Parts: sequence; C-alpha cells; structure tokens
Amino acid sequence: MSEDDEELRAIRERKARRMRQELEREREMENWPSEPVELTDANFRDVVSRYPLVVVDMWAVWCSPCRMIAPIMERLAVKYAGKVVFGKLNVDENPSTANAFKVMSIPTLLIIKERELADRIIGAVPQQHIESVLNRYI
Repeated sequence: MSEDDEELRAIRERKARRMRQELEREREMENWPSEPVELTDANFRDVVSRYPLVVVDMWAVWCSPCRMIAPIMERLAVKYAGKVVFGKLNVDENPSTANAFKVMSIPTLLIIKERELADRIIGAVPQQHIESVLNRYI
C-alpha cells in the first residue's frame, strides 16, 4: 500500500470512530430523563451510578421554600437534558439518604458528579444561582 492509501485509511478510521462516538452520545442522551426523577433510599445509588452528573433536590411536603424550588428543577431538567439528571428525594420518606449526606435543612440541592458529592446549595435560591454553581461541573 502506498503512503497516500495508508493516510486515507487512517483518516477514514478516525472519522468512523468519531461518528460512532457521536452516535453513542446521542443514544445516551435519548435515555436521559427530561423531568425530575423521584428518588428513594432504594433507587438512589442506582440513579447516581447511571449518570455522571445528578442534582438531587432534598425536600419535604410541608416545606414552603421547597415548593418554590420545584418549578425551577422542572425547568432545569428540560434545559439540561442529556447533560444533567435532576432528582427529588423526600427526606421524610427517605431518611437514610438524607442522613448519609448530613442534610440538616431543606431545601438542599446536592450536586453529585461521578458518584461523589461535589457541591451543595442550601435554601431557596434563584435559578441563576443554581445554574452558576451547576455550570462549574458540566
């Protein structure tokens, strides 16, 4: 084979590899939820293991500030679909996970990257603040 043939073959292989990777990324994005996922003590580890970046809204039914955060989480889940998974965990019904992360006040947003707690946001804060913190990890 000539040098030109070798070079063309290498170029084709690189292009095919890139196309396969892009297709795989698109397939993965199709399976990502575009709305907040209900998390429990039972499914928490599975969800956090499945996705590289997860934002968990620690909330309770009786918490008024939590109700202020809920629509923000819904909007962000749509906006960041394919990049971030958003979840909601009721701390009253799932105390083990809340205790494991030492959640003392709600709402608390846990930012989990690669199965590790990367950051937390405590309190009802504006969407822009959540996004500014979140963008550090994307």
